[in-house]
This record gives sequence, C-alpha cells and structure tokens, in this order.
Amino acid sequence: MNLIDYATILIRRGWIMLLLAIIAAAAAYAFSKTMDPVYRATQKVLIVPSRSDFGLTQAAKQTLNSHVAYLNSSLRAAEVIDRLQMDMTPEQLRADVRIAPDLDSLIIQIDAEHKNPAQAESIAANWAQLLVIYRNDENQQGRREDRIVARLQDRPVTVLARPNVRINTLVGFLAGFFLGGVIVFVLEYLESAIVRRREDLENIGGLPVLAAVPPSD
Repeated sequence: MNLIDYATILIRRGWIMLLLAIIAAAAAYAFSKTMDPVYRATQKVLIVPSRSDFGLTQAAKQTLNSHVAYLNSSLRAAEVIDRLQMDMTPEQLRADVRIAPDLDSLIIQIDAEHKNPAQAESIAANWAQLLVIYRNDENQQGRREDRIVARLQDRPVTVLARPNVRINTLVGFLAGFFLGGVIVFVLEYLESAIVRRREDLENIGGLPVLAAVPPSD
C-alpha cells in the first residue's frame, strides 16, 4: 500500500477512529468527575548541622536514611493518630504517607494524602514535628558544636493528587483513537479480498485490465 491508499482509508474510515476517541475521552472525563478528590500535603524538614564544616555535614547526610527509617514506622503512625484523634490503624495511615530523603539538600520530604486537604496538612505537619522532637532529644546528649537540628522548612503545601481530569481525558482520547485504528485495520484486512476497483483487480492478477464489461440492466 502506498500513501494514497492510506489517505483513502483515512478518508473513508477515519470517522471511526475519531468517534471512538471522542466517546472514550467523554467516558474518562465523566468517570474522573465521579471520583472523590484526594489531596496531597507536602512537608519538608531541613536537617541542619550546627556548624558548616565538611565532617559534620557528611555526618548529617549519613543520618538522613536513619531519620527516614525512624519516621516510616507504625510507632510514629500511632503517635500521629493519637495527636489527631483519628479513627484508623497505623498501617492504614502509613499507606497514605510517603517519606523520602534528599541527600543533596539535606531535606526529608513527607507526603500525606487524604480526602480532606486540611487533614492532609495536619498529618504531614505532625509527622514532621516528631522528627524535630526526636532531634532535640538526641542533641541533649551531645556537645553543642556537634548537634544536628531538624527544622520545618515551611508550612505544608497542598495540591490535588487525583483525579487529574485533564490527563485522564487525554489518555481516554488517545486510547479510543488507537482502538479505532485497530478496528479500521481489521476491517480493511477482512475486505482486502473484495474487488471494488480496476486497480484492485490489477493488483491481484498482476496484469493490466484492458476493458471492463458494464453491468447489464
């Protein structure tokens, strides 16, 4: 098949691809609108050495993973639940929280998801506060010049985590368009043996058609 054949197919059957794309996009849009919104609150905690020399800075970097391990536990989840008087288990709360370190910036990021944006902020902020308290207790046992302090960088930042209506609609459109292309390909394949034009007969037989007999009345 040459480019003209492909263009002819698109002209004849392109409406199938476009129609399925529109239907799929509308379905994805409608489904996204029925979903309950979930918000994500992000709280960042700065790990600050008491002095800026290389040795203490490296020590602070090495403590980041241990701080993440300290926070990412059922015990910390239970403390947050007690603080906020939440009716859920620690395992359920941990499933909605992500804790990750940034070694280059000496930052620990806490992401908490909840249907209530204010509750998501409270979870992230209280979870971060546990690290601040932990570092204060640890610093009491060491020398002042060797202390590593945990500080909240700012208030939690909250965004809509899901659903992303625009992305879902776009994905639905592309999926419908692709499905339409598959259907068009199948239809063309099933009808490939049907002779409709003079060119079809020449392609099958490999010989030029000299004349055609018109249908009788």
